[in-house]
Amino acid sequence: MKTHTTNYTNTFIEVAEDSPALSAQVPPVKEGKLTIANMQFDLISKHPYQYTSDDILFMCHAQKLDLSPGELKAEREKLFSKGQACLRASPLSKRYGWGTHHNAEGKVALVAMESDNYRKLAADQKLGHTRAMRSKRA
Repeated sequence: MKTHTTNYTNTFIEVAEDSPALSAQVPPVKEGKLTIANMQFDLISKHPYQYTSDDILFMCHAQKLDLSPGELKAEREKLFSKGQACLRASPLSKRYGWGTHHNAEGKVALVAMESDNYRKLAADQKLGHTRAMRSKRA
């Protein structure tokens, strides 16, 4: 079975051009429920450079479905048997002002758009650069 990946290496995903954020914001909990943005934010902010994009997307998927430990391996194979939206489609970069830096091992960290580190990474010519997907068509 073919597996797809959402992982990037040595890449900086910048905030979407049409993001309404003026600075990075913690995504709000909506109606007492964690959103995908909340789950992604918690995982990446508490564990910078510990997880790949695939790991993050799968852990959020598993949490949302409330999977048991015995279901994880088969569900991960099933999920990545089809293409998945990468972190360029994450609300963190589209709406909430967070860039994502993917290091040489593909591990991810959040970078606040107003930070010196964001400016440094955005100017780093050794990195691949892309932007988060726009929310609206141009």
